[in-house]
Amino acid sequence: MKNLVLRVLLIVSFSGLVAANASAAGDILRANGIPSLAPMLQNVTPAVVIVSTTQSANGPESLRFMDEDDLRRFFSDPSARRQQPRGEVRGMGSGVIVDADQGYIVTNNHVIANADRINVSLQDGREFKATLIGADPSTDVALLQIEADELMELRFANIDQVRVGDYVVAVGNPFGVGQTVTQGIVSALGRGGLNNENYEDFIQTDAAINMGNSGGALVNLEGELIGINTAIISGSGTSAGIAFAVPVNMISAVMEQLEQYGEVRRGQLGVQIQDLTAAMDSALKTGAGKGALVTSVVPGSAAEKAGIEVSDVIVAVDDQSVDSGRDLRNIVGLMRVNQEVKLQVFRNGKAQTISAVIGGAEPTLAENEAQPNRNLSDPVYLGAELRSLDNNAVSSRSSGLNGGVEVLAVEQGSPAWRAGLRPGDVIYEVNRNDVASLQEFNELVADPSQVTALGVVRDNRRMLVIVS
Repeated sequence: MKNLVLRVLLIVSFSGLVAANASAAGDILRANGIPSLAPMLQNVTPAVVIVSTTQSANGPESLRFMDEDDLRRFFSDPSARRQQPRGEVRGMGSGVIVDADQGYIVTNNHVIANADRINVSLQDGREFKATLIGADPSTDVALLQIEADELMELRFANIDQVRVGDYVVAVGNPFGVGQTVTQGIVSALGRGGLNNENYEDFIQTDAAINMGNSGGALVNLEGELIGINTAIISGSGTSAGIAFAVPVNMISAVMEQLEQYGEVRRGQLGVQIQDLTAAMDSALKTGAGKGALVTSVVPGSAAEKAGIEVSDVIVAVDDQSVDSGRDLRNIVGLMRVNQEVKLQVFRNGKAQTISAVIGGAEPTLAENEAQPNRNLSDPVYLGAELRSLDNNAVSSRSSGLNGGVEVLAVEQGSPAWRAGLRPGDVIYEVNRNDVASLQEFNELVADPSQVTALGVVRDNRRMLVIVS
């Protein structure tokens, strides 16, 4: 009983202390003239709109507000496109006026996807029919236009000045209750991985974001737009303090193309890449430390024309740092076709600059069809059956090689298969060391604890296969 009383007293005393501190904090804020958010919001909230959509119930359904699985779009769940009863399906989200003169409004693609009609409601009560200028599912950005006077717009913040820990304010229409303001901080920058097929460089925030906030504003304390809210991670479908916003630099690049073309015409280099890990860096002796490791170059691509080679590590594009494969994909994917760029590359441990002209439609890399399983005999490397090739055999497969090791068969599901080795490949290099025979190969891969970078020729094209 004494312990119970003690615990209650401690709680009561702590509560009193918190209340006292809160009161003192309020006095300090007032004494130092720290303002309320209200004056800033007077210039923000009129630029945040409610976006309402209507579509045929029998068509493919966009992810509507109040859909308990608003994140399904990230995981390609077929159930996210359920058939609805006959009639109309109504959805609701948010948007931000970014050009008052033109009547341009940015929102999320998933807010307006498949809509037959789009309406916009302003804070002052006016309603307008919106025209869809264009949409880009890969960044989840859409551009709308309304014909209206006396609009207010939000100016874009300098994204380079946004820091983790900055205070932010979210404005939107959660659950359709009407315009709502929540606050939090920038929890992280450069988030990605929600959908590897998309272009992602999210701002993460703990501001309360719920269904209906999609497309709404995330602003700094100056009232400048730093992003539009797009997704949450939550087990319940409501805010759990992990929300993501598309940053304004990405929005600006997408808007420019949507306004001009109605779509995004993505630039491509024509390389296959992966993140350069410390182990790979050590094995290949790149000297880069981090970046995007080129594992294959598409024939006829912008990369091949520029002279990019397998095992190159791209560390910057036009002075924009590239720390990972995702960085390179985001930067190049938002560039215009035929745009000239400077690539900072590490090759054989030395830095160099390569000029390139960004290519157009994404080239594809053909893969050999899976071969049927067969009985493997020694020598076998991680599920791949190998044999030495003499110079004549190698010359008939690929020019410029002096010997090598042919992959005769690969067991499906084996480490070699998962790494990307395929029957017919010719291994000519292990961790930048030339391989002329099976014996040399076995000597170079003797330590299974190391990451192994295999130089491979496939269909007369050189590529890199990483085995770890």
